[in-house]
Amino acid sequence: MTRSVRRADLKAVGEIRRSLRELMRHRCRSDAADVAELLITELVTNALVHTEQGAEVSASLAATRLRVEVRDYASRRPRPYVPTADDGTHGRGLVLVQELADEWGVDTLARGAGKVVWFELEA
Repeated sequence: MTRSVRRADLKAVGEIRRSLRELMRHRCRSDAADVAELLITELVTNALVHTEQGAEVSASLAATRLRVEVRDYASRRPRPYVPTADDGTHGRGLVLVQELADEWGVDTLARGAGKVVWFELEA
């Protein structure tokens, strides 16, 4: 699955979740699909809210391992942020990825071309 998302197109997040669910539907546990949907939502939303351009989203399934990558065009590396109690629901995205993914990371692209935030799950 590969999708391009325009800058600030938050409506696309739901479409991406549905595409991921379809990719995983017959090959993965439903609990893994639920976690994957949550994590892809967090990464895509972060890319759209915290950068000036859109994002490229890809998901691939090899045997029982799911890999999701979200590329944006900002070189600034994201950092997990533990919000205070009065932050509401804001700021928990990378903490969720860190806690729920089997593996995750950030790869900075050459010459200021942005970064890829990724996660992997046993599916």
